[in-house]
Amino acid sequence: MTDQQVALDRPEVVAEVRAAFDRYEKALAEGDVPVMNELFWSDPRCVRFGVADRQQGGAEIEAWRREHPSVPPGRMLRDTRVLAVDERTAVVTTLIGYPDRAIEGRQSQTWVRFPEGWRVVHAHVSELPLDRPGSP
Repeated sequence: MTDQQVALDRPEVVAEVRAAFDRYEKALAEGDVPVMNELFWSDPRCVRFGVADRQQGGAEIEAWRREHPSVPPGRMLRDTRVLAVDERTAVVTTLIGYPDRAIEGRQSQTWVRFPEGWRVVHAHVSELPLDRPGSP
């Protein structure tokens, strides 16, 4: 099967997913827990791997969000990419930086379009110290 048969990166799908991602990022910066919870799939199969934590299922993710509602101030994203696999599935990756931290954060999210809208079904966040040999 070729890329054309799969219909990768249809512009309307990329735009929809980017809008959902931007809405999530705004909620994350503002500590808007209801919006963050809305945008994660509320299902036991949903997974979130954080920098120093992990949650399995919507209930665990929602509980974690109540305890950790936002990110440190000054969060900057760069090189954000949306790969729309088809009209219902996309992967978003981005690099994260903070003005007062010597790290490169990395975030990936798998989004699926459900009848109620786009939802994150899997998320992974990691950090790499910038002063480590071989780091970017």
